[in-house]
Amino acid sequence: MATIEDVAEKAGVSKSTVSHVINETRYVSPELTEKVRRAMEELNYHSPNAIARGLKTQKTYTVGLIVSDITNMFSPYLARGLEGIASERGYNVIVSNTDELIGKEQDLIDSLIEQRVDGVVIAPTGKDDDKINLLREQDIPFVFLDRKVSSIEADFVTSNNEEGAYKATKHLLENGHERIGTILGPECISTSRSRYNGYKIALEEEGIEVNQDLLVRGDYKLEGGQEVTEKLLNLDRPPTALFSTNLMSNLGALKAIKNVGLKCPDDISLVGFDDVPWIEMLQPPLSVVSQKPYEMGYKAGALLFERLNDQRKDNYRTIKLETDLIKRNSVKVIT
Repeated sequence: MATIEDVAEKAGVSKSTVSHVINETRYVSPELTEKVRRAMEELNYHSPNAIARGLKTQKTYTVGLIVSDITNMFSPYLARGLEGIASERGYNVIVSNTDELIGKEQDLIDSLIEQRVDGVVIAPTGKDDDKINLLREQDIPFVFLDRKVSSIEADFVTSNNEEGAYKATKHLLENGHERIGTILGPECISTSRSRYNGYKIALEEEGIEVNQDLLVRGDYKLEGGQEVTEKLLNLDRPPTALFSTNLMSNLGALKAIKNVGLKCPDDISLVGFDDVPWIEMLQPPLSVVSQKPYEMGYKAGALLFERLNDQRKDNYRTIKLETDLIKRNSVKVIT
């Protein structure tokens, strides 16, 4: 059976460094931490379990993750990213889901506090700040993921949503579309506001005013996306293209196009937001703005563990990851 001395020798570090990595009793650089974790895995070395460590350190070695909709394939990638770094640090992750309901979000925060999690990563509904502030009052570090509450200062990891929406809208404009219907999410969600801003900037650069008739707000769910898309398609003068700002809304938009007897892109073009492996198998393969959800979850975890290791006080950081426009076959050139 491997010992802590074996791990130290294989990793090329001291025994005390291995102990600090295992028990998180002192800051160890990410490079050395990775060497120690890799040596532990290769030697099949098992550190004392979380309960035993918790009795000594008053930690539970558990963090909470609150996402908006676990059925949206974007969310599992966020969870996998957070779990990736958590497992490296010897932590477990409790994953929960708000369904965009403020009451459920409040209950989940209460539950995580009762379970004495060491920290929380949250994609907030945007409808409440008092309950999130309760985490700070309880000295539980937290990081906003994907979205934020503007009234609360905190670490935040997201995509450059404004840039992504700008790229999508610009792509449609470059293909001759000026009447671009946009399927937004709720106003209270920060990503929805940022994506609207990107859309607006792209239009204004071309001297095109935002037409309020072409803006609709769904609930970031398939059914809601379908309902508001059908409203756009049934206008007396419908748009020639659609920009959908969420994965589930993308699917709702495609369903609406089919329901009203149109074809994409022959009758109407569509660019969506978010990319998952099966998107390119749709008919037509959908052009989308691609995010990096695994990396987002991982980086949010990194910021949280910095807080847990007390490396930073009130120096809050915002990390914005770049987006990519993936062009497939859902946009038609018009003249």
